[in-house]
Amino acid sequence: MKIEIKVPPLPESVTEATLVQWHKKPGDIVARDENLIDLETDKVVLELPAPEVGVLTEIIENDGAVVKAGQVLAVLDTAATVAPTQAAPTAETKPAATPTVVATAAALPTARKLMEEKNLTAADVGGSGRGGRITKADAMDAGAKASATATPATVAAAPLPTVSGATESGRIEQRVPMSRLRQRVAERLVESQSTAAILTTFNEVNMQPVMDLRNKYRDRFEKAHGIRLGFMGFFVKAVVYALKKYPLVNASIDGNDVVYHGYFDIGVAVGSPRGLVVPILRDADQKSFVEIEKQIGEFGKRAQEGKLTIEELTGGTFTISNGGVFGSMMSTPIINPPQSAILGVHATKERPVVEGGQIVIRPMNYLALSYDHRLIDGREAVLSLVAIKEALEDPARILLDI
Repeated sequence: MKIEIKVPPLPESVTEATLVQWHKKPGDIVARDENLIDLETDKVVLELPAPEVGVLTEIIENDGAVVKAGQVLAVLDTAATVAPTQAAPTAETKPAATPTVVATAAALPTARKLMEEKNLTAADVGGSGRGGRITKADAMDAGAKASATATPATVAAAPLPTVSGATESGRIEQRVPMSRLRQRVAERLVESQSTAAILTTFNEVNMQPVMDLRNKYRDRFEKAHGIRLGFMGFFVKAVVYALKKYPLVNASIDGNDVVYHGYFDIGVAVGSPRGLVVPILRDADQKSFVEIEKQIGEFGKRAQEGKLTIEELTGGTFTISNGGVFGSMMSTPIINPPQSAILGVHATKERPVVEGGQIVIRPMNYLALSYDHRLIDGREAVLSLVAIKEALEDPARILLDI
């Protein structure tokens, strides 16, 4: 029986996807649930598994094609004749392949790209992911070991990136297409700048109380819950504290209406190999520090592996962007539409400040709140940022909700 391999249903906010790379070619035997191709949307990379055991008889859309939900990509024949030397594969028994193909089939999309860049095969990299899948961390570790053992001649002979050509002066330039995620990010940034009246207000916060509390309970917290006690949980709690006091900052504009959200879905920007992504902490006001830290840790790990789902990246009423992890001291974050505000967190540095007429050294952090002035006036913006500052400088406010 011939089965059409189609693009799976996409969410309403996603209209099309790009075929990143086929992992099989016409005539190949495939196992049930074996990944056939990666599809990149403007939010995530999706894997398209084979629905049945069979032979891939035809590929209709090639790598790089832009496709829509329900579009036919290939044809799988579940009744095709298999040569005697080629036993039909099962979920446990994969068809024989060259080392390069094995590496491609067993690796996550982000790891696969890194392996190709470093000329690694599955034999060179051990998979620590689910079902033995090779993760980005596995590929990075193997690449580092290969570099450490390589001779100078081997390193010098490494191939240059593929280039599109040279300028008239002979200087090489590389031209590569933007990923769909980067295209979408660019569109949304331009949309935000052109449709919202963005203004930014700044304040500084003394992080000493948070650092003291964290240092006091960090070891016990990790022992009790199996996760690190980070800083982001405090920022999330402080933001929720402020949004409850000033609900307009948690609202959004829809046409001529103001939509007040009775829930607190906080987006936390995290870096990934494909660019910046913003998974959503749903109902953050109902989550404990433990739940927040666990979920943020899971988001970060799955972002690196390209495993965040579209649902996890959709929605949100407010966003926190932490440029401080990269060393940023001050910036003006751009609002993520249709949200009306975003908090920029920066690096904590010791600086001289005046307390009680005395100059003292404190670990200070600049906070930046960008807001849509169409909806939020300066008063609400400034007071909400002050509320965040107060909550961080007196963490008991967060715990007692006062």
